[in-house]
Amino acid sequence: MSPRIARRSLLGAGMALPLLGLAARAAESSGVLRLGLSSYPPNLTPWINAGSAAGTVVSLMHRGLLSFDGDGRLQGEIAERWEADGKDWVFHLRDVTCHNGRKMTSADVKWTLEQVGGEKSTAYMRPQMQAVERIETPDARTVRLVMKQPMVTIPEWLATYFMPIVQKDSIERGGVGVGCGPFVMKSAERGTSIELEAFPGFYRPGLPKLKGVRAVAYPDENARVAALIAGDVDLIDYVPWQSMGRIESEPKLRLDTQNGPFMYLQFNGRSGPLANPLVRQAIGFAINRDDIIKGAFFGRGTPIHGVPLLPANPFYSQSANSTFRFDPAQARALLAKAGVAEGFSCNLLSTAQYGMHKDTAEVVQQNLAAIGIQVQMNLPDWATRVQLGNRGQYDLAIGGTAVEITDPDGLSPMIDNSLPASYIRSTGFTTPGLSELLAQGRAESDVSKRKEIYARVQDLVVENVPMLGLCYRSQGYAMTSALRGFVNLPGPLTFYSPATLEAASLS
Repeated sequence: MSPRIARRSLLGAGMALPLLGLAARAAESSGVLRLGLSSYPPNLTPWINAGSAAGTVVSLMHRGLLSFDGDGRLQGEIAERWEADGKDWVFHLRDVTCHNGRKMTSADVKWTLEQVGGEKSTAYMRPQMQAVERIETPDARTVRLVMKQPMVTIPEWLATYFMPIVQKDSIERGGVGVGCGPFVMKSAERGTSIELEAFPGFYRPGLPKLKGVRAVAYPDENARVAALIAGDVDLIDYVPWQSMGRIESEPKLRLDTQNGPFMYLQFNGRSGPLANPLVRQAIGFAINRDDIIKGAFFGRGTPIHGVPLLPANPFYSQSANSTFRFDPAQARALLAKAGVAEGFSCNLLSTAQYGMHKDTAEVVQQNLAAIGIQVQMNLPDWATRVQLGNRGQYDLAIGGTAVEITDPDGLSPMIDNSLPASYIRSTGFTTPGLSELLAQGRAESDVSKRKEIYARVQDLVVENVPMLGLCYRSQGYAMTSALRGFVNLPGPLTFYSPATLEAASLS
């Protein structure tokens, strides 16, 4: 065990000692869930990817056409049913009342989808919406997506919290929009907390069961855990890995984890050594993923030796996912082949706000130093890390996320670096042929043919390294045992779990 890992382990063990007497819970519940978030949402404008804290609050206030149920299957939301009609998709809307008392109509859905797919749109799902040729509204409760080409994955994309439907013209100057979710915003204290109250007109009878949700930002992970143990909050996200054992041992608390989110490395290939795929491959062989799992996640994770697809995924390629084993000699050989045998210097963007990002960055820095790559770290707060990532102001960057859907098309936002700049993907270079293969995969309905296409996609990723998978991590929510009805969605869908708070209650 390295000295750094030992220090982290002692910190995790020592942290629990002064908290042993803080497990008393409030005698009565007000019916308002106190939610401890890892960050104050930097942006609540719908359709923008501003991190999971923002996604949590958006998923409480809004609903999309579809969503994922507790088993990860598609279910209707604003759309009560849907079907494919040739290459097109038809959605039939249920009777939905919005937060302002007006009915949600097909015109609102059309307007929302057109805003997402518009020429000047900065929406996260804009690339997916480019497959839509036009949107028809035969009546107030029917929406037809006329597709340019078949897209079998579009229902899954419409189920993500990046695609909330809001009323037409309800977003001005970056506002939150008028939605129809189970909760409505009551007040917000910038940088500190957000108060939500139950919406009595929610379209699911008897829901929400909670009277409201008070989301409080605890950027310090130890403070977030302490707040849960002390009874100051009822539910926390991003349970730090060094605290999971402590929480599991507390009878009045419950830990729920999923293995699906992952850590990865991004590259700026505008110029210099990182523009060479051989150098990116070398970095892939230089990193000891077991050190990341031990140091950042206290053993709660599994390595990624290729593409972030779980082995249970029907499109998983065993050969592609056995590539990047820890092999410093191979890494040095590739650097020599690329003409940089003596190594080089670069910077690494991460964040000090999340321990997992900082600790992963430290392991990467140590491993790269061993093959002659000298790394200077930049560890701003999360909001700044997002901003710098969007601008491409880094050489290397640590990323942490989960695919938005279980189909391999969900990898597109991370691996298709021909897309517009984003903090979640590499910048400054493209992978020849990758965008075209991804387009073929999302258009093909024959499963056997899709397997062939996605096998080629995975081969291209390990050859060109538009992103470098590091490890899966156990992603945990921790809560009081008094919380009932909250479900941690399976695998990579875990970040959509706060939507299940519509059916949660405090006993």
